[in-house]
Amino acid sequence: MIIRNLISLLLGIPAFWLVLRYNMHMFQLNTYMNNEQREWLRRNSHLQWILDFITGLGLIRLGGEIIIKKPWFGITADILIWLTFVVIILVYRLLKEMNSKKPLKFTPRVKRMTATDIVTCILILALPFILLAAMGGKAKLLLFPVSSWLALCVGMQKYLIMFANKVNRPVEKGVNNHYINDAKRILKENPDLTIIGVTGSYGKTSVKFYLETLLRQRYRVLVTPESYNTPMGIVITIRKFLKPTHEIFVCEMGARYVGEIKEDCDLVHPHHGLITSIGPQHLDTFESMENIQKTKFELADAVPDGGILFLNGDNEYIAEELERRKGSRPLYNNPVMYHSQKIGSGYYASDIVITNHGTDFTVNAPDGETERFSMKLVGMHNVINVMGAIAVAHEFDIPLPELRIPVRRIQSVPHRMEMKNHGDVTIIDDAFNSNPIGSRAAVETLAIMDGMRILITPGMVELGEDEAEYNRKFGTYAADCCDRIFLVGRKHTEPIKEGILSKGFPEKHLEVFDKVEDAISRAYAVKTDQHKYILLENDLPDNY
Repeated sequence: MIIRNLISLLLGIPAFWLVLRYNMHMFQLNTYMNNEQREWLRRNSHLQWILDFITGLGLIRLGGEIIIKKPWFGITADILIWLTFVVIILVYRLLKEMNSKKPLKFTPRVKRMTATDIVTCILILALPFILLAAMGGKAKLLLFPVSSWLALCVGMQKYLIMFANKVNRPVEKGVNNHYINDAKRILKENPDLTIIGVTGSYGKTSVKFYLETLLRQRYRVLVTPESYNTPMGIVITIRKFLKPTHEIFVCEMGARYVGEIKEDCDLVHPHHGLITSIGPQHLDTFESMENIQKTKFELADAVPDGGILFLNGDNEYIAEELERRKGSRPLYNNPVMYHSQKIGSGYYASDIVITNHGTDFTVNAPDGETERFSMKLVGMHNVINVMGAIAVAHEFDIPLPELRIPVRRIQSVPHRMEMKNHGDVTIIDDAFNSNPIGSRAAVETLAIMDGMRILITPGMVELGEDEAEYNRKFGTYAADCCDRIFLVGRKHTEPIKEGILSKGFPEKHLEVFDKVEDAISRAYAVKTDQHKYILLENDLPDNY
């Protein structure tokens, strides 16, 4: 039995660690939310059925030790458990290699949860030995089957991580409050700092960086890095990067639930706000478009009297919410609007010329001033985003002529319609995420390219019960804009395929792949005398 216990430990501990690591990774991608992790486990039960299997083996081994008490049973059960441990090690090592788009970050929170998980399992393993010792069975301690308890610890990992998160909740709340209060203290010590909140269903990260490029002409600017748009991401930015010399802080604010933008605003108290867009995104957590509109306008509610609210005048959901709130506060009666091309109150673009290499347009300011601009970015969606940044910069007393050079310098934000030239192939990387409005804008941008236009996409997610319909519509738009379409994922892309074929798109030019790498290889292999433009529209995160 001692040798069998040693074999169980040698195989069980690596299996335990790999399963813990994988589920912790998914939990991190699910933003440490137990309800989202439970939903993820429900949707992906087929991926980890082996954990249920080994849990059953552990229970059978434990029950058999008590009831059957035959040597052959214990040896057979142990061998089955060992073989399952080996399979788990192989499977979860493969999953670790596959899930590398956004690797697990061993943050202090992850380390604390891991410690709680391990302590819980040690207590589970120690329980039978404590009971035996208490009952006077010290001689049997070395003969107790460790395999059954290790099997239970491994099999229950997908639930033990959520248990650890719940146990640690008071500690995490205390840690977060400490850092939040410290960030608030730093902001109070910088009373002259002007804070601009930026939110939207899409475009907020791009506009944030465009603002940085333009405002730097006159001011010392800090922006939240990368996609730091949660309360703790904002806290990290303030504590790590904010200096007394900064004059403007551009703070991106993201949300998946009602009330999360308000939480950001209560932290930083923005003086001005910009809403880039409102659209159907994260519908699985917001549950309705009205909730999304309400949440994005939490930024508008936080802008104080005397502050400026910048709104995308092209967006129907913003117009609808503005009309709903009309008269509720004087601030909403006269916001600063910006438009891609329609003439209205505020700023608007005219004489737009889009080519493969960039976009030219004229900015018309509310005071009647006009200025011609050129930028490297392509697509109407980029025009509206840059218009928003120009509107803010001009309202901050930077003359339009001074903005011409910085607008020309604006670069694509990584993985957001980022153009990458590789000889006779241009990759248009829009893989960060996708939504119904942004995906349509992306394929319509692809349509203006002079060459062979190839779309590679796994479709859109997190769109609630209407997800299939949104993907089907995306397929109809893609069919009108592309020469070849390569779908990634056979089951999830079925609605896109239906939409594509409903438009009479040649079926021989539509292919489905299991991996994005295979689709890219196929796109490169397509023979043509034309320049190839390959649009990568969305790249599902590892938890999909």
